[in-house]
Amino acid sequence: MPNEALVRVGVFAALFITMAALEYFAPRRQLKPVKAKRWFTNWTIVIVDSVLVRLLFKTAAVGGALWAAENGVGLFNLIDAPYWLAFAVSFLALDFTVWFSHLLSHKVPLFWRFHRMHHADVDIDVSTAIRFHPVEIIASMAVKYALVLALGAPAAAVLVFEIVLNGGAMFNHANFRLPLWLDRWLRLVIVTPDMHRVHHSVIRDEHDSNYGFNLSIWDRMFSTYVAQPEKGHDGMEIGLKPWQDERPTLLGWTLMIPFRKL
Repeated sequence: MPNEALVRVGVFAALFITMAALEYFAPRRQLKPVKAKRWFTNWTIVIVDSVLVRLLFKTAAVGGALWAAENGVGLFNLIDAPYWLAFAVSFLALDFTVWFSHLLSHKVPLFWRFHRMHHADVDIDVSTAIRFHPVEIIASMAVKYALVLALGAPAAAVLVFEIVLNGGAMFNHANFRLPLWLDRWLRLVIVTPDMHRVHHSVIRDEHDSNYGFNLSIWDRMFSTYVAQPEKGHDGMEIGLKPWQDERPTLLGWTLMIPFRKL
């Protein structure tokens, strides 16, 4: 798949622009007046993340799937399973792994040190979806890469999953007003902006819930689902309680969050 990176970048750009436009024309919440600082920091972080991932994993997870297929590595390259089954199982396994990894990033203190950079954002919008510490991004890619090799996942399934994961994260972090009737139906299957916003609440019981980035079924299955924030979507506070100021909008300060006392 020589054009894998090009496809992903193209879809990412199109979805980001679409979500940003929806936020502009139909905002869900009024954001704080530091958007320029936030976007500069969040975009710089994703550029750093992307460069590091490509340096350390030159072919990324899709390349790992192609290598596994060529060398007969992984479950689905060793057994005679229908392609549709290998595709579906690989997609679901990757989605569950991302959900479980996200849960662990809240429960394991060392992991939380790095993940809290994402939660420290003082607002939640489409740019929050790309705000992850480089160490967390590298660890996440390593986990996905290992799972792809173990499964012998089809390259197409991995590519579709990566696109859906990135698109889903931008969608459910976006600050746009989705009709409530549509939200109720969509969240039966996928994570909606109102559902994920609860996860960014300063209230501990709320940000320790709704871990899904794509499918909403895992939170329902494992009783980590919270339907609505205690103070409502207009009244809830976003971020981490001790850092309700402009510090998390500053690039240098933000990258050092794992080493700061909370």
